[in-house]
Amino acid sequence: MDAVIVDNNKPSKKKKKVYNEGFTGITNVIANIILAILAISCVFPFVFVIIISLTSEQSLLENGYSIFPKEWSLDAYKYLIQSGGSLLQSYWVTIKVTILGTIINVSMVSTYAYALSRKNFKYRKQFTFLVFFTMLFGGGMVPSYIVMTQVLGLKNTIWALVLPLAFNSFNIIVMRTFFQKSVPDSIIESARIDGASEFRIFVKIVVPLALPGIATIALFSTLAYWNDWFNAMLYVDYQELVPLQHMLMKIEKNMEFIRQNAMLSGEVMSSLPQESVRMAMVVISTLPIALTYPFFQKYFISGLTVGGVKE
Repeated sequence: MDAVIVDNNKPSKKKKKVYNEGFTGITNVIANIILAILAISCVFPFVFVIIISLTSEQSLLENGYSIFPKEWSLDAYKYLIQSGGSLLQSYWVTIKVTILGTIINVSMVSTYAYALSRKNFKYRKQFTFLVFFTMLFGGGMVPSYIVMTQVLGLKNTIWALVLPLAFNSFNIIVMRTFFQKSVPDSIIESARIDGASEFRIFVKIVVPLALPGIATIALFSTLAYWNDWFNAMLYVDYQELVPLQHMLMKIEKNMEFIRQNAMLSGEVMSSLPQESVRMAMVVISTLPIALTYPFFQKYFISGLTVGGVKE
């Protein structure tokens, strides 16, 4: 009698069918519907703000907020342009400060963090202590103002908007961890054996391997510079150096002053686009960053998940 050989390692067709059914059919449809609802819930608030900014003030007073307003209007944006004559100049200042500050921040943070991530760096513990210490304690606003204005003499210069945010301790910790997890020591040692200098190793080997982390801190830095208004309030008196966020705050204060002025007639008050202007300011200040985020998304997700898998 011939022996019958049974291969126990070969999966049965029945098990394979059950495995595939778990990722197709009704389960896949339900998962897609849930993800679509979550995506719409994230995008809808910003779309709704845009709709309100394009709604006439009279329609808002009569009908309230609506997805389909009865009357569309550009009065809010016209008011912003008229009341802030240098709005485009403020846009240009903010763009210039954001680009310059992001480049400086990423350069300083990445090089500092790379030194802390190397075990052969002699003073690694001392410099790490400085980073943690500045995260817990600060000199305060008055000493910072004295240093910026009297010691460095940077008042009413663009560097007064760039340098206060050029060094971030949290970003250093993130990049140090990323370098430790994503850059193997063996690659650096091989480059040293081949005669490469530390700067060449960092530029040619470390930076390409650490692009997700660098993109992450670049996005953090960009958001910080774009939304900054406090440094402009402290160090800038010239109109041509006022950034966008500070300019929008001035416009809102002027609008609030007009609203509270009892000498104005009722007709003027009714024509002042109050609610739509506020929404238009949100759109103007948020839309550029929202449009640039998809370009960072791939690297941003990889950067935030560093250290999520432990070996």
